[in-house]
Formats: sequence, C-alpha cells, structure tokens
Amino acid sequence: MTENLSASEKEYRKMTGTPIPKLILSLSVPTVIAMMVTAVYNVADTYFVSQLGTSASGATGIVFSLMAIIQAVGFTFGMGSGSIISRLLGQKKVRESGIVGTSAFFASVAFGVLLGVGGIAFLSPFMRLLGAKGEILPLAEEYAFFILMASPVMASSFVLNNLLRSEGKAQLALIGIGFGGILNIALDPLLIFTFDMGIRGAAVATAISQTVSFSILLFNFIRRRTTVALRFCFISRRAGTYAAILKNGMPSFCRQGIASIATVMLNRAAAGFGDAAVAAMSIVSKIIMMVFSVLIGFGQGYQPVCGYNYSSRHYLRVKSAYRFMLWVGVAIMAVLGCGVFILAPGLMTEFINDDPAVVEIGALALRMQCVSLPFIAVGVACNMTFQSVGKAGMATFTSSFRQGFFFVPLIVILPRVLGLTGVQLTQPIADFLTCFVSIPLITGFLRSLPDSDE
Repeated sequence: MTENLSASEKEYRKMTGTPIPKLILSLSVPTVIAMMVTAVYNVADTYFVSQLGTSASGATGIVFSLMAIIQAVGFTFGMGSGSIISRLLGQKKVRESGIVGTSAFFASVAFGVLLGVGGIAFLSPFMRLLGAKGEILPLAEEYAFFILMASPVMASSFVLNNLLRSEGKAQLALIGIGFGGILNIALDPLLIFTFDMGIRGAAVATAISQTVSFSILLFNFIRRRTTVALRFCFISRRAGTYAAILKNGMPSFCRQGIASIATVMLNRAAAGFGDAAVAAMSIVSKIIMMVFSVLIGFGQGYQPVCGYNYSSRHYLRVKSAYRFMLWVGVAIMAVLGCGVFILAPGLMTEFINDDPAVVEIGALALRMQCVSLPFIAVGVACNMTFQSVGKAGMATFTSSFRQGFFFVPLIVILPRVLGLTGVQLTQPIADFLTCFVSIPLITGFLRSLPDSDE
C-alpha cells in the first residue's frame, strides 16, 4: 500500500504542478494517437468493404450506428467512472477509486452481454430499425452478427481505456488501442480478399482486434501497473456507486446514444435518395469521424487535468487548461478542415471510384462539414469541462446539443424542404448552433470560479 500511495502522491504532484500546456500535451498526444488509430481502422473497414460495391459500403454505415450504441455503453461506464476517479485521486482516495473502477468494468461487461444476446436474437428487425433495406439489409446482418458477438469485449475495452487515462497513464492505453488497430488494418484485406470472406471478413477482423486490445489493456491491471486496482472484492454492492457512475457518465451516454440515433435518422433520410446517397454519407461520416477524433483525443488529455485541479481547488489552473484546450482545439480543427475541404473529391474517389454519384454527393457534404469544424471545438470544450468537474446535469444537457436538440429536428425538416441538399446541410448547421449556445454556458461557469486558488 505504501508503494501505491507513493505512486499516487507522485501522480498528484504531476497533475497539479506541471505547467498546463506541457501537462495537457503530454497526456493528449497518446490519446490523440489512440483515437486516430481507432478512427483509422474504422475508416479502413469502410475503405476495404467499399471495394465490394456501393451496397456493401452502405452496410458499413448501418453497422456504424450499432457500434455507436456499443460505444455509448462503454463510454457511459468509462467516462462516468473516469470522471469520478480523477477527482478521487485529486483528493488522494486511492482505494475508493479502485471500487469505482472495478464496479464500472464489470457493469460494462454485463451490459455488453445483454446487448449482444438481444441484438443477435432480433438481428433482422434490428438492422431494419437502424435503416437497412433492400440489398443493404443482408450485408448489414452479416456484418453486425460478429460485431454483436464482440460487444462485451468492445464495451469493457472503452472502460479500461478511460480508467488508464483518468489516472494519467494514457501511454498504457495507447499501447492496447494502437496494437489492436494495426492488427485490424492488417487483417481487413487478408480476410476480405485473400480468404474471400467478403464483408464478413471485415467484421471478424474488428472482433479479433478488439479482443486483442482488451487483453493488452486488462494485462496492465492484472500486473498492477496502475494506481486504480481491479479486484473482485472491490465490486460494489451499493446502488449509490452505480448511480454515481451513471450520473457522471450520462453526458457520454447522451452524446453517443444520440449520435447513434442521429446516424440512424441520417441513414433513413439518405435512403430516400438511393443507395448512392447512403454510401456517400457513410463515407463522409467516417472521414469526419477521423478528423473529429483528433479533437476528442486532445480533449481526453485535457479532462483529467481539469478534474484533478478542480477537485484540489487549483481554479486558476482549471481556467488556464480550458483556454489552452479551446484555442488549440479551434486551431487544429481549422487546419484539418482546410485540408479536407481541398482534398474532398479525391478522398471520396479513394473509397469508390466507379460510382460518380457517390463521389459527387459525398464531396459536397464533406466540404459543407469542413466549414463548421472549428466551431465544433467550442461545444466539445464546454461539454468536457462540465463532465470533468462533476456537473453531470449541465454536461448531459450540453452533450445533447449537437446530435440531439439540433440535428434530430433538422434531419427531419431540411430533407423535406431542400431534398438531398438538406441531408448534406444538417450536420454543419447543427454544429454552428451548438457553438453559439455553448458560449454563454461555459463563460458563466468560468466566471463563477474564484480568481485565486484555495
């Protein structure tokens, strides 16, 4: 226990004493890489499956919403427990952090099992609910079966990843996520083409790589390389523990859950304009997700810094961390947005070069979303700040803006008024509105903090 407390004290001093830019960058570089790797192998799935045809490419868009549901489970328990753990470690409560982490881990496994069993039992109606029909439906079912088989591993991997980040050990998280991602990219062409497994090969590759990532992440806890301990005796029997995790994870659940609903509604809206529209919007979503993952990874490096310093009452460091997160995030999104805007037609052609309609629809939608990318950073910084400091209600509220309060009504209204252009415009308009609503909320919170440390 002495060694653990010594390590905890060392971590505390690092999180509350290291200059903010240096600290956030040291924590965010591994998380950005990890998020990029995850995004790359999601894009790789889409890229290789797209070589099988427009319908196969559309099927990846359908299953993407399923994976968003699994992520919602994982991030709810992972971000919920991680937010609490960062603050517990900031208060030097090591044992309590282990109880929260262990309870979140096993709860995510249980929910992953329920989702997998239920999804497989009702696979066909489930895929129809997500927007699959016609030639896309059987391909989506084939893909989704193996993803659902791996759902317990996938959900709990998100928890392990967030537990490592919450205590400032993002490098260990990167090793697990990174190795699994590289394996996925290598297995995709091998299983899809060499072994002639088609779209099933992409799903099997994802399932295998996720299992490998899970094993590597769990190994860090088994070998006790972490401050947070996972032990069977730490599984909480108190309902309050799980209520606190869910309360703090609710912003992530809303963000991911609503994102899944938004994807389903996007697929349904695009389906009204043919398979080419579904395939195009699926590819655009994956490309934007890859760009967006850089911002999310940077924000995940910021969150433990914010949580640690808020709980230890270093309020000036909280304000400094927020400003650094905001302006660097805006700059990153502006640079990446310009690059993708210029390369949009070429990027679409890389995925599908034998269907001009897909390229045309996707390139315009991609450019529209690039214009709004810098504004996304404002909403993300706002939401992550509220979640990090334990203001779960406000964090849940702000997490619902982008894909919920704004996207959902817009995707219903705009396609009816503007046709396919409405489908392409929905996300950029939602991003602009989210930015402008977030500004007064985060400004008010920061002004409420003392101008000196306590």
